[in-house]
Amino acid sequence: MPFITTTDGVDIFYKDWGPRDGRPLVFHHGWPLSSDDWDAQMLFFANNGYRVIAHDRRGHGRSTQVSDGHDMNHYAADVEAMVAALDLHGAVHIGHSTGGGEVARYVAKYGAGRGVAKTVLIGAVPPIMLKTEANPEGLPLEVFNSFRDGVANNRAQFYRDVAAGPFYGFNRTGVEAVPGVVDNWWRQGMIGSAKAHYDGIKAFSETDFTEDLKTIDVPTLILHGDDDQVVPIADSAHKAIKLLKKGQLKVYPGFSHGMATVNADVINADILAFIEG
Repeated sequence: MPFITTTDGVDIFYKDWGPRDGRPLVFHHGWPLSSDDWDAQMLFFANNGYRVIAHDRRGHGRSTQVSDGHDMNHYAADVEAMVAALDLHGAVHIGHSTGGGEVARYVAKYGAGRGVAKTVLIGAVPPIMLKTEANPEGLPLEVFNSFRDGVANNRAQFYRDVAAGPFYGFNRTGVEAVPGVVDNWWRQGMIGSAKAHYDGIKAFSETDFTEDLKTIDVPTLILHGDDDQVVPIADSAHKAIKLLKKGQLKVYPGFSHGMATVNADVINADILAFIEG
């Protein structure tokens, strides 16, 4: 399997599909998943002539289960190590949820040197999820402590409950759960490290991406469902769009946090139109 090794000795697993001369698209997955969560997008874009790359974040999926470095600066540096190893230039970076935060930090720190062309943020966590004095509309710390409790006390059941409930909106009246989708979410989560997932909660909930968003000067598309129960739109997309220099916001009525999977046909078409526009 393909890996790159970071400067601090972490082996990062990645997928690299499609023609090598195709325009590169780099996908950044959400918590606590892996590059497998992008299969619907990677197949679609590879079949449309793009070179598609996705990695398993450190401690997630098939990457090394290290004890430390589970923060946005390390995440971004790991992406840069992969991008440098593959010699990618002019890529479009696409991030979902926590991966959206990773995109914001990566592009702000490294994008200029790599000629990043565009970015796409899907149900993304920026600018900051946690409720603070400066962000009174955020989610209280107790919400994220409940995530920590779930990971620490019965991770297997917690992951089953998240996937079968709010992540895909399967807890909504009239919405039928798709067992394979739930099982695949659970599978991805359980492959990863409990330590990485536990520490990663702080990374996705407490990191303030305000300055990162202000720094990004490439066209950025924000896609968000207005029934996102995991990353509420009012405290994420509606704020992020005001910080971007070249941002576009598209809101999907009734769509869930996991819309890139359960509504892949819609999301893929809109990303394609943005990339080619």
